[in-house]
Amino acid sequence: MIKYIMTIMLDWFANTDLDVKMIMQVHDELIFEVAEKDIDAAKKKIVNIMQNSSKIDVPLLVEARVGDS
Repeated sequence: MIKYIMTIMLDWFANTDLDVKMIMQVHDELIFEVAEKDIDAAKKKIVNIMQNSSKIDVPLLVEARVGDS
């Protein structure tokens, strides 16, 4: 499922004006580098994509955090 979500993210990156890029995948986590001015918008869109990428019977819960590095 994470690889499928990554392909959706790549399509979004190609069509967004936000300064965001995916830099790493660790198990079920995706790590992004985002310009400070775009953090709120990117965080909202990333969570939305991850939570709504698949139609399954159980909800997908997504947590997003911001760090300095």
